[in-house]
Amino acid sequence: MSPDHDQHTPAPNDADASSSLAEFRAFRERMNTRILGENNLVINRFFALDGRAYENGALDVKTKELLGLVASLVLRCDDCITYHIVRCAEEGVTRDEAFETMSIGLIVGGSIVIPHLRRAVDRWDELTAAR
Repeated sequence: MSPDHDQHTPAPNDADASSSLAEFRAFRERMNTRILGENNLVINRFFALDGRAYENGALDVKTKELLGLVASLVLRCDDCITYHIVRCAEEGVTRDEAFETMSIGLIVGGSIVIPHLRRAVDRWDELTAAR
């Protein structure tokens, strides 16, 4: 769902992210730099469009990240789920808001979403424990 978003967020430090989340972020940043370094017009424009889509507009960033989380659950993309869980936490999403959002993803996506819901909750718990 979000190949480019993490370029705009600060890298985690030991105090605010578990090592698995830090590894996730480092890999994404390294690969995004590598991919964008190829200077492919289509790829670079898509990454830019993706980043712009999550900026404040008629909907605020927090709402857009919650929407990204729902879409990621329904599409069953664990990398995207992790990314949007992190961004939701950074945007101040509460536990209740996160679980209500994940419930929508489960309803829309059906029972096949359950394994991804488990991973989403595990990531949320990692973020909560890191705080």
